[in-house]
Amino acid sequence: MKVLGISFGRLNQRSDVMVKEALIAAKKAGADVEFINTVRLNIGHCRACDYCSRCKDNGDTEIHCCFKDDYHILEEAVLDADGIIIGAPVYAVGIVGQFKNFVDRFGPSHDRAALIEENKKREKEGKPLLDERYFKDRYTGYISVGGAGTHNWVALGLPMLHLNDFSQCMKCVGHIDAYDQGRTGHPVLNRELMETCAQLGTAVAEAIGKPYEEVDTWVGADGVCPVCHNPLLSINGTTDVECPICGIWGKLSVEGDKVLVTFSEEEKARARNTKIGIYEHYNEIQNMIPVCVPKLQDNKDFIDAEMEKYKNFDEYIKTV
Repeated sequence: MKVLGISFGRLNQRSDVMVKEALIAAKKAGADVEFINTVRLNIGHCRACDYCSRCKDNGDTEIHCCFKDDYHILEEAVLDADGIIIGAPVYAVGIVGQFKNFVDRFGPSHDRAALIEENKKREKEGKPLLDERYFKDRYTGYISVGGAGTHNWVALGLPMLHLNDFSQCMKCVGHIDAYDQGRTGHPVLNRELMETCAQLGTAVAEAIGKPYEEVDTWVGADGVCPVCHNPLLSINGTTDVECPICGIWGKLSVEGDKVLVTFSEEEKARARNTKIGIYEHYNEIQNMIPVCVPKLQDNKDFIDAEMEKYKNFDEYIKTV
């Protein structure tokens, strides 16, 4: 079993230290470990060119991005891993942008529902199947690192890290909100924090190889959502509330000065990182096609005429 540690922070600084502490514990628990710091890697943003989709349509066994940067280094490392621990800094309320660049390029191209359906089609046609690594269950752990002592300045750190789970249906077994680092000075000065990092590494390593339904381990704050354990809720003016990360609905109630939120087993089973959840999104996209394509065809001339001012905006705006 292999646990991959990824740090999106500065070399040998806080994110590195905490991820490495987790990897040391994972190694002690019997895992092979690998560490990658991305700060000097060039991972550009997705340009929606659709090349990865064409790889699938062309019958390739592996899905690749056409851009020649360092994205593939991280992609291959993630695919080879059985467990993943990510540490990343918060610069402006949410996680550093390089992490989002990777998720945007890795997630849609490795969407498990789409790849399962592609493999079904290939099986029927007797064509080569996709890379087996795309269908491997993985366990994750996350560490959000922030300098601010006021928590709302780092509030989107952990929620953003959980975006990594969805496309490949990974299961998180713990997360750490390591904020207030400005006053801590250095993570090794906070022994409780470092011990929690070690617990996270152990939890990821010990979960590997077990079915998701048999693992209920959690390291870190409980939060509100029973799946991602984040404290965020979307409120629509009723007692029906939604976890904006997992996309599941719960029922809110108030007892004295305590707010309680309960989530049914049915809702938990359709969280974004589950097979049910990822298929909900896959079917939503597929169902858009028969609506969108005829609309574009029927209105082609009108759209072409309207687009002239947008394509030639610099000239057009002078006439307004």
